[in-house]
Amino acid sequence: MPAFDLPLPELERHRPEPDEPADFDAFWSDTLKEAEQRDVLVSAHPVDTGLRLTRTWDVTFRGFAGDPVRAWFSLPSDVTSGLPSDVTSGVTSGAREALPAVVEYAGYGRGRGLPHERLTWVNAGYAHLLMDNRGQGDQYGNGGATPDPHATAPGGPGPAVRGLLAPRDYHYRRLITDAVRAVAAVRALPGVDPGRTVAVGNSQGGGLALAVAGLVPDLAAVLVTAPLLCGIRRALDLTDAGPYGEIAAYLSVHRGAEETAYRTLSYVEGVSFARRAHAPAHFGTGLRDTVCPPSGVYAAFNRYGELTGGADPHREIHPYPFNGHEGGEAEQVRRQLHWLAGKLAD
Repeated sequence: MPAFDLPLPELERHRPEPDEPADFDAFWSDTLKEAEQRDVLVSAHPVDTGLRLTRTWDVTFRGFAGDPVRAWFSLPSDVTSGLPSDVTSGVTSGAREALPAVVEYAGYGRGRGLPHERLTWVNAGYAHLLMDNRGQGDQYGNGGATPDPHATAPGGPGPAVRGLLAPRDYHYRRLITDAVRAVAAVRALPGVDPGRTVAVGNSQGGGLALAVAGLVPDLAAVLVTAPLLCGIRRALDLTDAGPYGEIAAYLSVHRGAEETAYRTLSYVEGVSFARRAHAPAHFGTGLRDTVCPPSGVYAAFNRYGELTGGADPHREIHPYPFNGHEGGEAEQVRRQLHWLAGKLAD
């Protein structure tokens, strides 16, 4: 697929006016207040993964509406000698100093999978929480374990269109709330330094991490690659791939519902979250990405932190001119590891 979006010099200047409802802040403040009325942790049980250098717990925390959300929590085994088997019972005196924590969000249609699948961050010496995606996990990977009991509002079968005709019913209202609560959950677990919590994700996971950056003011850093839900209206004009194609297909049947759908989508627009973010940020995008077009990524990057003073010199972006949705793959991860180590050492 040849490059189909704006040329790189134009992307670097791309700052579209925000597609933002007047009550954006009130909507999310009210949503999160409802979720915060309950204690966040439910349980955390050790898992026998067969790995010698990593210990993992099966965590359940309360997300949107108090719904149980599953996650894998992992620590390097050499720092867990003082931790109890059930980590919700607290830290014993033998535990070593607390680690910075990486909260990772998975891609569209994917669940948390199996606990040994994602070991990069724990091998780099971080505490690692991988959140399950409610109502997803059936499209690829190794499944999930978190149902979405609210997925009955009008909309299509895919997550991107569930509840699309009303902001309060929309799937991403629930999923973004879960993502925020995942930060609270990891901060409540032993072995974690709450002041050094990082949000990480690719594609849908990148969109969730960016939303968390806009809703949690004291993150230590955020790392996003090819984030979904950025520049949504333009993306719907550019591509029929992936989740945007599901939205277009829905609107091709429900003619006349466009403005209603656009209003709902404006409450989950990544550029609006980016404007409100404080944390240092690391971005990446493939310039031939037809799933999450690079113009949306640059729109979020170029407006990142503009309402909070959280922009330069605390953000950077890496474009990959000949890559699509895969972006920089391992090269991007290498850059993330070095960048994050430097930020947490500052």
